Amino acid sequence: MVTAIVIPIICLYFYWIAKRDMRDSMEKWEDLKSVAEEAIIYGEIKEVTGSKQRFSYYRFVYILELSIQMEQRKWIVRKVIPIEKGVTMPKVEKGDYVHVYGNWKQDYFQVSRVEKRA
Repeated sequence: MVTAIVIPIICLYFYWIAKRDMRDSMEKWEDLKSVAEEAIIYGEIKEVTGSKQRFSYYRFVYILELSIQMEQRKWIVRKVIPIEKGVTMPKVEKGDYVHVYGNWKQDYFQVSRVEKRA
């Protein structure tokens, strides 16, 4: 009699934990779209690299990493793009002059938007 009550309760508890973790993961993944624009870096792109990485379960992100030469300094900036249906990647190439808006995160600059300049 006890197992008929306890086992379904345990199953429901683990189901509730799994749903909560997936909801938290989804919120973190969607928060990657909104980066505060607190600073600006501008300059010429010296190197462009990109890679697709797993964020969680079946969610992926595309990490676009740019090396930008700004006067005498070289900056590493990253744009983390959640991959979803209809997502567009910024069209930047080596040698383009760009303005990138975002904020500092640990040892790199996290980008919100990239604007090409002539």
